[in-house]
Amino acid sequence: MSNKSNLRALPVLISVFFFWGFVAASNDILIPVFKEKLNLEQWQSQMISFAFYVAYTVGSLIYFFVSRASGGDILNKMGYKNGIALGLVISALGTLLFYPAAQSSSFGLMISGLFIVGLGFSLQQTAANPLTITIGNPKKGAQRLSLAGGINNIGTTIGPVIVSLAIFGSLAEGQKLETLESVKTPYLILGAAFLIVAVIFKFSSLPNQIHHEDVKDENAEFSSHKSALSYPQLWLGMIAIFVYVGVEVSTAANLPEFMRQHIHITTDKVAPYVSLFWASLMIGRWTGAVGAFDLSKGTKQALNFLMPYLAFLVFLLVNKLASHDITPFYLYAFIIIAIIVADILSKGNPARQLIIFSLCGITALLIGIFADGMTSVYAFISVGLFCSTLWPCIFTLAIAGLGKHTNEGSGFLIMMIMGGGFVSLFQGWLAKDELLGIQWSYLAGIACFAYLLFYGWRARQILLRRGIDYDKPSAAVSEHPEVLETQP
Repeated sequence: MSNKSNLRALPVLISVFFFWGFVAASNDILIPVFKEKLNLEQWQSQMISFAFYVAYTVGSLIYFFVSRASGGDILNKMGYKNGIALGLVISALGTLLFYPAAQSSSFGLMISGLFIVGLGFSLQQTAANPLTITIGNPKKGAQRLSLAGGINNIGTTIGPVIVSLAIFGSLAEGQKLETLESVKTPYLILGAAFLIVAVIFKFSSLPNQIHHEDVKDENAEFSSHKSALSYPQLWLGMIAIFVYVGVEVSTAANLPEFMRQHIHITTDKVAPYVSLFWASLMIGRWTGAVGAFDLSKGTKQALNFLMPYLAFLVFLLVNKLASHDITPFYLYAFIIIAIIVADILSKGNPARQLIIFSLCGITALLIGIFADGMTSVYAFISVGLFCSTLWPCIFTLAIAGLGKHTNEGSGFLIMMIMGGGFVSLFQGWLAKDELLGIQWSYLAGIACFAYLLFYGWRARQILLRRGIDYDKPSAAVSEHPEVLETQP
């Protein structure tokens, strides 16, 4: 199948990115709901994020050891689209636990269900990310991941709104939630959607195999790699994925508690603010996705300004349809200018973008810590803008030049998504009044961005030594030498 034919199947492939976003962002609504109903401490409520994201690590370890035991990469054996379909079925099984969990108000059952959903997502991500990068022109792999991330963030934008409506929608003004039974409905519907999409994947025209050619290294330092972990850009990238997902998830997961303490906004009113955080990732990814298309220079420049505001319009429309007051969010249109400038300065180079966006993220967190009121809220929410394209930047840099070790490297990167659980749990612990408190707990995010800044600089040095330079047009040949190979 040609790259052009593969690209026609891209919409099917990136549909799973929507589900990942929907569930991940909806967790931020479940956290304050279970915290209030079950009288949990802030760090205990973060077990929702912990269970979900640690499942990625467990799933990746299962994938690794089963591949080793079977004598070969299991995705190469079962096929990529078959692997994604199987992952969707596993996630659907996890949603079934939401029924008894809601009926019995069982925190243990609910996080077990989220854990199983995360296991399925782990297999889906291991297959979908490298497939998205290699399905077309390899030079535009990062931009295609940004496009897929934009679809992911449609899910993150509407997820909190829909789940909040499902939980609180029938309550009168000022009425408190009495039971957790309303939690089960959106997740059971989601499980049914998983099964439908699994069938679509099974019979889609997506390639089932990727053939990875080795990079010929003249440098003796790289000529005898026997494992993906032998590549420094990968294992440093694993740490980068850990802290990136960590700062993204923990910033959003602790936002409701920050707003409760400092703005006195109740749990049933926090959904549009959580939605805006995740919409900020959509804004950034829609901006970054412009480079995935073969467009004239003038058209790209126009879209660089248009796409972020179209994404913002989606956020406003979704929340308007949900009967939320959207007038407080108009001011955010001015903050979006920062992501447009940062994207232009990065010039499509993933290493440069990682450095610039990390500096912006540190600045946003510092403003949030030292300011207060709505200034702090919007500063913390804007972190989503600067997290928006870090995943494709890190992923692209980390698997560049891995050749036949690409699948193994992808699995290791997916494993590190557990950072979302550990960092949010750590920040929840720091948020105790006797420690740093909720506002100063965001220092954890600054530490995460500091490492990402370092990784952008270090990965560029490592790849330049291998002849991989993203500022040169010829980089398309060397940065991702993978070639798609399909099976009948």
